[in-house]
Amino acid sequence: MSKCYINGTGCISAQRTFDTVFLEAAEVNNQENVLTIKDPVYKNYISPGAIRRMGKGVKAGIVASSQAMQEAGLENVDAIITGTGMGCMEDSEKFLKAIIDNNESFLTPTSFIQSTHNTVGAQIALGLKCTGYNFTYVQNAVSFESSLLDASLQFASDEIENVLVGGIDETVEYTMSLFKLAGYIKTESEKPYQIFPAKSKGVVYGEGATFFLLENKITSSTYAELAGVEIINKLPIEEAEQKLNQFLAENNCRISDLDAVVLGYNGDIDDEIYFKNLAENCLKNITQLYYKHLSGAYHTASAFGLWIGAKIIHTQEIPAIVRANAIAKDQYNTILLYNHHKGRDHSFTLLKRCQSTT
Repeated sequence: MSKCYINGTGCISAQRTFDTVFLEAAEVNNQENVLTIKDPVYKNYISPGAIRRMGKGVKAGIVASSQAMQEAGLENVDAIITGTGMGCMEDSEKFLKAIIDNNESFLTPTSFIQSTHNTVGAQIALGLKCTGYNFTYVQNAVSFESSLLDASLQFASDEIENVLVGGIDETVEYTMSLFKLAGYIKTESEKPYQIFPAKSKGVVYGEGATFFLLENKITSSTYAELAGVEIINKLPIEEAEQKLNQFLAENNCRISDLDAVVLGYNGDIDDEIYFKNLAENCLKNITQLYYKHLSGAYHTASAFGLWIGAKIIHTQEIPAIVRANAIAKDQYNTILLYNHHKGRDHSFTLLKRCQSTT
């Protein structure tokens, strides 16, 4: 993988992550099965007239990307790459509802125009007047990781020097009601909800927008090196450890080199099997962390996990609220992230501390 560095981050989530240092205001909400984002003051970033025409995913994406650029000290970028599993569902529902309510007549185009999956990337580009490479990946639970891989390819081919990479998904009432009927979301009778260890099927759903400013150089604002990313569509559980070791070896690393691992526990007892298999065997002596009890589970929640990993390397601190075991280290220089969705769309991401973070 071509060397690239996280030089800025921005995160809008179900926690107060937009005006705090690192999860000091985080709280576990075990009474709701759908977690919604805590809104920043959007008018500080977007004109009031434009705010009224934007869905919450678009607004959150613009703010998160602005924060990432501000941290990196940049006013524009060479490229914008986004990942989303569901796209702009709020405007999609508005447009479909308008079709029904108006008997397919007299429809305004605004909601349709803003319902496409690439709306967030497009709106960011319009605000920046960025005419560079702009691409959106819709690859279920590896949508965000696909964006990271594309960014790495752009760096490797010397097409860019910096890029905004983000993962965005939003919740909407009608779609969430369908997910509940399908059993994807935990039932009301299961309160208080428990993510780790899991006790039942289904997840606590969530939403969020997390952006990273990646550059091909280390700067004073560098969080960590993005050392490796790999996605696997299908991975038998008995082969997970072998694949993990292979991924690490390809990136000049071993399990003994890991200081922490961020696992995508989501509260579903079936999904937990993969994580427990690694956690109780090859990773049993490693500091283990989890995060979806804070963000909720959604297709690009792994971007929130990467934000946590980058923050840990940058601050050299692990908030107690994300610990899955009691193992601690004096330093956190190498962190692995592992995620999957329903036994498919597996991803490994490797972060390493670099000179500017010391």
